[in-house]
Amino acid sequence: MNYLRNFLPWLVFAGVSSVGWQWGALAGLAISVALLVADRAAGLSLDYRLLEYGTIVYFAALGVLAFARPDSGLQLYGSALSMGWLALIAWVSIAVQRPFTMAIARRMTPPEVWHTPLFRRINVVLTSVWAVSFTLTAIAQTVVSAYEVNVIVSTVIQIAGFVLPVRFTAAYPERARARFMESSGARTAAQGGLAA
Repeated sequence: MNYLRNFLPWLVFAGVSSVGWQWGALAGLAISVALLVADRAAGLSLDYRLLEYGTIVYFAALGVLAFARPDSGLQLYGSALSMGWLALIAWVSIAVQRPFTMAIARRMTPPEVWHTPLFRRINVVLTSVWAVSFTLTAIAQTVVSAYEVNVIVSTVIQIAGFVLPVRFTAAYPERARARFMESSGARTAAQGGLAA
């Protein structure tokens, strides 16, 4: 559910854009600012929030463009642009060593694990999977838009671009923790054998 919350501005944008992309951008901007303000009011730290800041920048810029040029040809590439921007956010967050999934994971984990190598590793892997998914979806949406393929194909691609990383995100952390515990147990047993 925490992941859905972070992508709520994008979902609102997709829904409201059916009445005009400028209104979708404005709604996405309003929701993203409201969520960030709510987090701050709840006392949550605003660091590691590259996804939220990137979302605000995107919708602010898109809103300006969409209101200035409501008939722009870029409107046809709205899904590709959105997914491309999300891919950029994800890749940059990895490059600056602040994977965007860390802000979400911190909502669900105790503070004492936030600085462990395992926590960091899990979030680098998760963010990488999201980044690859966003990148591939942006490329696919660009092709779909360029060739004006049926909207159903675009919708299926968009859904897959979120569902696949969500499923991976739901399963991977527990598997990674189990593997870590297994290897730690094997190391401990080996060290105990050496000590004897």
